[in-house]
Amino acid sequence: MSTVRIAAVAAHFGRDLEFDLARISKLIDDARKERAGLLVLPDAALGGYLTDLRHPDPDTLPPALAPDHPLIHRVAELAAEMVVCVGYREDGGDGTHFNAAVCVSGDGVLGRHRKVHLPAGETAAYTPGDRFDAFDTPVGRIGMLIDYDKTFPESARSLALDGAQVLACLSAWPTSITNRAPRMAQDRQARLFDLYDQARAAENQTVLASSNQTGTLGGMRFLGQAKVVGPGGDILARTWSKAGLAVAEVDITTEIDRARRVLHHLEERRPDTYRETRP
Repeated sequence: MSTVRIAAVAAHFGRDLEFDLARISKLIDDARKERAGLLVLPDAALGGYLTDLRHPDPDTLPPALAPDHPLIHRVAELAAEMVVCVGYREDGGDGTHFNAAVCVSGDGVLGRHRKVHLPAGETAAYTPGDRFDAFDTPVGRIGMLIDYDKTFPESARSLALDGAQVLACLSAWPTSITNRAPRMAQDRQARLFDLYDQARAAENQTVLASSNQTGTLGGMRFLGQAKVVGPGGDILARTWSKAGLAVAEVDITTEIDRARRVLHHLEERRPDTYRETRP
């Protein structure tokens, strides 16, 4: 399949897992009405995100779900013919917990990712992942990133080098915690969120679907700003700060081939000149 309708979600999710599942079910229905083949839900859509990044309370952390938890199987059943990416806090089974994402369809689990790059507050609640892997799906080869991962160009580049045609970026990305702006449009983190989305798509010449949480949870206020970005860095659809679906129809192979026709960033790299470690 090449031409795909891609939907990225901006929505609020909290600790009530049954509420979260009901919201996911409604969003899948809405995406199906839009004839979406791929739906990217936010980070922590099952169980919500942290309530405080500076001083996380160990008694109020999101529920930890096993990789084969029944709720994940339920999301796969709801997805049916659609490919759906969803985030949650994963129980590693040995005392470790991960900020994780899983990609499913009615056929089961298609791919997984554990967030590699943890901002300061997350280290009290999560263990970092250790790899970036793309995987094949009915809508193309996908690679997943979880919010802070996309701050690092190496994350998306690793997935592009592994053949990812679509980067699914699942976020629970808040407004600036240290320097609150009076308006969302003036917020430093809001600007960075859009900048990273467009840069990661353009520098790798891939399609990017960026989801995010909305509303508030504890002391966190989330940005929304879900979007679909083309391989030239152009925003094809977006929700701004409101809840909803950003939906765009993309001929993935054609658009990537067009972007790479003259300047092919992956082939023109000079890895022998790049410093991998500090001097």
